[in-house]
Parts: sequence; C-alpha cells; structure tokens
Amino acid sequence: MMFTKWVPRFISRKKWNLNNVQCFFPSPTRVKSPLEIASKDGELRVFIVAGEVSGDSIASRLMASLKLLSPLPLRFSGVGGAKMSSEGLQSLFPIEDISVMGIWELLPHLYKFRVKLKETVEAAATFEPHVVVTVDSKGFSFRFLKQLRAIYGQQKLYSPAHFHYVAPSFWAWKGGEARLRGLASFVDHLLCILPNEDKVCRLNGLAATFVGHPVLEDVLELNLRNNSSVHERRAEGNAEDFRTKHAVPSGATVISLLPGSRVQEVTRMLPIFANTFELLKDTFPNLMTVIHVAPNEHVEKFIAGAVHRWPVPVVLIPGGTTQLRYDAFSASKVALCTSGTVAVELQLARLPCVVAYRANILTEWFIQYKAKIKYISLPNILLDSPIIPEALFRSCTPENLASLLKDLISDSSCREEQITAAQKFVKLLFPPEGIKHNLLQQNLMTNPQYSPSVVAALTILNYGNPLGD
Repeated sequence: MMFTKWVPRFISRKKWNLNNVQCFFPSPTRVKSPLEIASKDGELRVFIVAGEVSGDSIASRLMASLKLLSPLPLRFSGVGGAKMSSEGLQSLFPIEDISVMGIWELLPHLYKFRVKLKETVEAAATFEPHVVVTVDSKGFSFRFLKQLRAIYGQQKLYSPAHFHYVAPSFWAWKGGEARLRGLASFVDHLLCILPNEDKVCRLNGLAATFVGHPVLEDVLELNLRNNSSVHERRAEGNAEDFRTKHAVPSGATVISLLPGSRVQEVTRMLPIFANTFELLKDTFPNLMTVIHVAPNEHVEKFIAGAVHRWPVPVVLIPGGTTQLRYDAFSASKVALCTSGTVAVELQLARLPCVVAYRANILTEWFIQYKAKIKYISLPNILLDSPIIPEALFRSCTPENLASLLKDLISDSSCREEQITAAQKFVKLLFPPEGIKHNLLQQNLMTNPQYSPSVVAALTILNYGNPLGD
C-alpha cells in the first residue's frame, strides 16, 4: 500500500482546529522503515524543524548525511536557518521567529509562537512526509510532534515516523525522568547526544540511540581540511593565520567572547561582558576581544551597534564558519561564554574558559527550584567537578567575571587543569564501540572515525532495525 493512500490528498486542503484535536495515537502492527514506505513514492520526504542556531547546524549536517546515504532522492520541507537552507531547505519562516529561551521570556512572544506552531503543523501534514525530524528546542518541537500525530490519529491514518534529535535534559530536573514516558506517544525515536541518555530513555519505554555529540563533527571537518590525523580528538585552528589576517598586535592578550545565539540572552549578557572588559583593560593593557557572532539576524544587528562603545579593541567573527571560529580559539588566551553548546566547542579547542549565565529573575528562580544538578556547563556536569569556573544568576556580575578571568589568565596551572580535563570530557562524547563496529561491518564508514550525523541518518533510514549499542 502506498503511503499516499494512507494519507489521502484531501488532508492537504483541510484546515484543522488544533485546539479541538483528539489525541488518539494509533500504533502500527509492524514497524515499517521510512525507506520501505518511500520506495513506493520514488522519493523520501523529510519534514525537519530546528528552532535555534545550534539546531540549524545539527540539522544541516543530518540533511547532508541523509542525502549521502539514502538510496532514494530526498525532498525537504520545514523550518530552519542558513545552514539548512544551504542543504536545500526553504524554511517556512525565519528561524528567529521561534528562537526564544526561558519560561517568562517566552510570554511576550506567545501569540507569534502559537501562530507559527499552527502554521508548521499544517505545512507538515500537507507535505505528507515519510519522516518527521525535530532538533532540540523541546518547547516548540514536542508541541509540534504531538499536534501532528493527533491529526493523523483523528483521521485514523498511518503516521510517519517521528524522530527527535537531542534528548531533553531530563537528568537535570527534578521529576525529569518520570516525564520521559509521556513522550513515547508522539516521539518514536530519540537521537541522544550524551552518554547513558539512551539507556535511561529505553528503561522508560522510549526508543533511543546514542549517536555522539554533534560538535565532534567540527573535529572531523577541520582534520579533513587540514590533513590531520582522523584519530585526533581536538579541533585546532591556525592561530598565526588569524593574527595576521586581523592585525593582532604581538603580545596582545586575546579573549574570545561568545555571548550567545538568541537575541534575548545576547541583549542581557553583552552589557555585563562589556563592563567586565572595562574592569580588565587596566590589568591587561594590550587586551583584545574577539566576539563570535551567531548567525542570527537580530543578534548580528545588536552586536554591531554595541561594539561602537566597546572598551577595548574588538574583532567580530561571523558565525557559521568552522575554520575561522577555531582559528580564533587558537589565537586566544582564554574565553568567556554564555552557557551553552559553545562550552563544548571550547573543550574541543582546549581553550580554558569561564562560563556565565543570567536570565529573567523568575526563570532563575524556577531553575534554582527545579534543577537537581550543581553545575550548568556540560563539561562540569559530565565530569562532576567544577573544572570550569561558573558565574551564575546574581553571581554573574562584571566584578566576579573580571576576577575569574584575571585568575585564569595569570595562573597557568588553572589553564592546564582545564586542558587536561577537556581530554577526558571529549572521550565521553563518542558513542559505544558496538555502533561504530556495526557501521564498519556494513562498509558504511571509510575509516574508524565516524560522524554523529551519519549515525543519526542511518538510525532514521534503518528505523526498526537498530544499529547496536
């Protein structure tokens, strides 16, 4: 039976009242792989959604791997950013429309959020996908997947397979693990990026695969470009090239600054960081800032306006270029970053850093009340040690940040401790040997190094036939 017969054409012209959809989730008697279904249509249709800059990067690499590995032509639809666009996606709307962080920060954008959610659900049903993939952004992603499956359930139609890439951080919150069971009604498979997440998910009735952390792809990309060893587990840029291109004076103390990827966090954090550098400039006379600008239109405009009043010389690095980003890291003494994926990138670069975070006061209260972990940066969490200094919430002041950075710049033993810990941390980001061995046995990898996006793509294409643990 063709997939197009399971999803009649009339559904593409129908408008749904999503508020009144009955949440009936039928379970197929036999799991069919997306390729098995798509082969009848002569193409594999993938509806993919990413709601923020980091998700755009992850999704674009997944799209590239799907195109590489699928025996059928692919057609994409969904929501994404510039990197997904380069892989062939024409986004329904700008990714910035749904890139909002925090609980109370969302409230002013709630109406737009609901409008975009409804638009995305209707577009997905009209597209008649064989596979639906959401990447991170659980607030938008899970509502989207739940409503989309409800539509298929209401019509008693066979639903396409739903995959969510980047498991929610259930381990960080009180009662988080208990909420996993509820996801199984609208998420068919979780693509996990951290060790042991998949095991906990399976114990709670949710199919999952640990594919490895997406930032490992930075290592592969740089190693291939620079003809480095494929076994190298660090991302090293060209410091001299960066210093020459950007006229960095000899003896300058360069600090990489990563203020965030969402406009809400950047507008909150950048003034704090500016005052921090104001306090540092007398201690380090040749101080220079390299600001890494996320590929977000609103973020770019805000930072471009703010640097006119920056207290020390500054270089702006546009987001999205892996080589340039790691060149800047290699030329830097230390880094200061807003908590997020960038802390992992800095570990790959072996660049010592300080992590900072502030939010709406109600969001901060909620985090402190509900969180069950001691740290906010992933390296500290996985190593269960305060290796990276953190300045959080009310402690995130220019005075505290300046003090932490002074200590890190002046004390080589502190920097070396972070570098040593980074080696241990990065090893934890690789998936089990069983998966890599299985891929090699199937001649799906050309060398013992692997790509997380390849593992993710194969998990999707081989849905119903696990790759191994």
